[in-house]
Amino acid sequence: MDSSTAGIVAVAGCAVALAALIVATIAFVRLRRLRADQRVLLGAGPAEDLVAHAARIEQEFRSLHAYVADVAARLDGRVGTAEDRLDASIAFRGLVRFDAYNEMSGQQSVAIALLDAEQSGLVLSSIHHRDQARLYVKHVVRGEPEYPLSPEEIEAVRVALAGEPPPEPPRLP
Repeated sequence: MDSSTAGIVAVAGCAVALAALIVATIAFVRLRRLRADQRVLLGAGPAEDLVAHAARIEQEFRSLHAYVADVAARLDGRVGTAEDRLDASIAFRGLVRFDAYNEMSGQQSVAIALLDAEQSGLVLSSIHHRDQARLYVKHVVRGEPEYPLSPEEIEAVRVALAGEPPPEPPRLP
């Protein structure tokens, strides 16, 4: 019985050693996978612990956040400047042709309204006659002209603010 007991203990010892070898191999494979995942997370730089890595990432994030906030503030200022410039540019325009002297020469006279977003700008009238042409300019500030407007100039302002094309002039036969 001694030899069979020694044999059973030897076989049991081999089985336990084999089980330990399998567990060690599985642990080694899992550790390699964990280290590979850790390298992906931590990068290829010098080895550091997760707490130090998280603190460095947080600091870099704060720095990036400050940079983005600074860029956003500068862009906001530039957009504001661009909007101010656009508000001061011609936003409304209207043109009305008319026959100033009721001649049969056609509608050679014209009234043009050029206004910005605040309805300020100029109204130009060019009055054409057979022998001469005259140009009148009236300044408009926030919808109020500095001098009274003619009916054609009022129509040019209306067309400009309505954003519609002027009516078709009547055709001569």
